[in-house]
Amino acid sequence: MFAIMVLTFLDVSGRKMLSNSITGSLELTELLMVVVIFGALPLVSLKSEHVVFDSLDVVLPQLVKKIQQALIHLICAALLFGLTYLMWQTGGEFAVTGETTAQLKIPKSPFIQGMGVLCAITGLVHLVKAFKRSTDTHAEGRTL
Repeated sequence: MFAIMVLTFLDVSGRKMLSNSITGSLELTELLMVVVIFGALPLVSLKSEHVVFDSLDVVLPQLVKKIQQALIHLICAALLFGLTYLMWQTGGEFAVTGETTAQLKIPKSPFIQGMGVLCAITGLVHLVKAFKRSTDTHAEGRTL
């Protein structure tokens, strides 16, 4: 995140003061955002810090809430494993065709396959959480 901030600062400063921006700064920002977002995904899921819609939690019995949480984790895991497969395949296709970014010619395949690996790790987190016995009754959806 700090690298994105420095890059943006230098790019805007260069554009305003020197009338010259950093070549490929948009591409670098996009790739760094991929790293930040997908790098944080497993941690957010592990700590249950994602957005939760919990308006029915006050009326649902504890057993139903536990079953609901397990099902949600299983669905999330299945979807993330599906994304893993698609990203890994796409990254492989991009590696074969030599797909790169437009200006800096940075290969896209490592980033896409890295996204796939991080989705797989996040899927494993959800799979473990689906079968883990929770001792905290408010483990999911903490509020501030």
